Amino acid sequence: MKFSKEEVRDLLKAWIAISVAFAILLRGENFLLSVLLSALTVGVGFLIHELSHKFMAQKYHCWAEFRSNDLMLLLAIAMSFLGFIFIAPGAVMISGRVDYRRNGIISAAGPVSSLVLSILFLPLVILGTGFLQLMGSYGFFINAWIGLFNLIPIWNFDGKKILNWSRSFYAILVVVALLLVFGRGLVG
Repeated sequence: MKFSKEEVRDLLKAWIAISVAFAILLRGENFLLSVLLSALTVGVGFLIHELSHKFMAQKYHCWAEFRSNDLMLLLAIAMSFLGFIFIAPGAVMISGRVDYRRNGIISAAGPVSSLVLSILFLPLVILGTGFLQLMGSYGFFINAWIGLFNLIPIWNFDGKKILNWSRSFYAILVVVALLLVFGRGLVG
């Protein structure tokens, strides 16, 4: 993958802002530990989600770079003090030959990566103890929600582009995301 200095700066800025926002939301006794937990779970999840879009777009020989939305990052931090977060940190900008099929596949890469990452945190939920179990639980839960949230079929969300490409693949992703989000009580 190719990265510009501006993209690296925007990814880092968004990763830090998201980590701080979720650490504030966690309201743990140790703020630095909460930042670390957030950076390793939701922060890494954000990076993998966005870089999955970028990877797929570049696979189709398109230009693709993440750009942060600084106003939305500040809003996320401000809202975290109120006990909730709406995260729209930015997006991967893409240009090149992108039809409905390619756009759907590029868009699906993000939610798929979030759902896979959620599942990868599952062993820590089941087998971990202490901080590792907390990290697993948080990583499992937040990445499942990121996957489900991005499947909402409105506006410029991934879900709308996936649905326009393949209703059956969209349905499979939604079912998996719903099982992970609402079936999580079955695993811990």
